[in-house]
Amino acid sequence: MRGVLIDLDGVIWENDRVVPGAPETIDWLKTAGIPHRFVTNTTSRPRRLIVDKLVKLGMTIDNEQILTPPVAATQWLRNHTDGLAAPVVPDATREDFSRVETIALGDSDAVAAIVVGDIGDIWSYPLLNDIFRLLMRTPAPQLIALGMTRYWRAEDGLRLDVAPFIKALEHAADCTSVVLGKPSPDFFGIALDTIGCKAVETVMIGDDIATDIGGAQEVGMKGVLVKTGKYLPQDLSGTIRPDATLDSIALLPDWWQAQVAAM
Repeated sequence: MRGVLIDLDGVIWENDRVVPGAPETIDWLKTAGIPHRFVTNTTSRPRRLIVDKLVKLGMTIDNEQILTPPVAATQWLRNHTDGLAAPVVPDATREDFSRVETIALGDSDAVAAIVVGDIGDIWSYPLLNDIFRLLMRTPAPQLIALGMTRYWRAEDGLRLDVAPFIKALEHAADCTSVVLGKPSPDFFGIALDTIGCKAVETVMIGDDIATDIGGAQEVGMKGVLVKTGKYLPQDLSGTIRPDATLDSIALLPDWWQAQVAAM
């Protein structure tokens, strides 16, 4: 094992509280010289504010150490589209699309790609239907999903994330989205490139049995599930089996050292 990819929400923090032991684990990764990146499907805030939140929680992490779907989407759009993109994301997140040309969703004739992230309470039937109508045009714009997370845990309980809305649009418009977030192999590939590690020598730490663990295992990484965030006991009885389960990321150093010693 050489490298580590780490989810943020539910692993490093839960709502606005740091997971006990998370700052110490990050310090350990730095001191041990283990290549690592933080990979998150969060699209409700720009990368800049994610860094600010980590600082407030007692951790110093550079912008470049965090890979978000908007950052990956910007790269994809620059390489694969000639037209304009319509981001369906929170207003604050639009700053992460500053390197590509964007347009409002209503200017339908010029839309070459529709980029959809987690917009929470902004979702409505009219908005979903507007996107559907654009996808039914000829030629149709490319639908881009900023991750395929099914749900997340908020202070008031579980909440739907972006995946259910993307699946509804794919079904209705008979189209396939480009996924630029976990569990997309392309997204994981970008993350692995940034740490200079192969999949077989990298461990993914996450709280989502499907998106984090299943997605990582599909590309050849080990998946370590933590019992924080959205973890549910029934996660361990499904078809996806994590390579290891830890009570929290605070136990990562001990687990890692035990694995290295056993090799």
